[in-house]
Amino acid sequence: MAITEQEVMEALKPIEDPELHLGIVDLGLIYGAEINPQPDGDEVKLTMTFTSPFCPYGPQLKAAVQRTLATLPGVTSAMVNIVFTPPWDPRTMASEDCKIALGLDWSEEPDAGPEIENQR
Repeated sequence: MAITEQEVMEALKPIEDPELHLGIVDLGLIYGAEINPQPDGDEVKLTMTFTSPFCPYGPQLKAAVQRTLATLPGVTSAMVNIVFTPPWDPRTMASEDCKIALGLDWSEEPDAGPEIENQR
């Protein structure tokens, strides 16, 4: 039986962005996984991005993802494709928990409170 995209995502959840200390799956850095069952095992082609095109940890993140995919049961080939279109936007791509951790949980304008008159 072929591995599922859900199983791929679960396997990648422990991998964290070294600067943000949040999981790359929850950050929304994984755009998708294509699984091609073959007679001798599954080929996995994963598409992902980084928090920025100049991410200093990009090579390490890609290597960690590649290593993790290669160790999944039944996977005989794993390829990681890095893309920057669409650009990563945590406001629309990250999980709610990551948005909160990043300070992006502003669903409405903050309440300024009652106006205080300046008394002399």
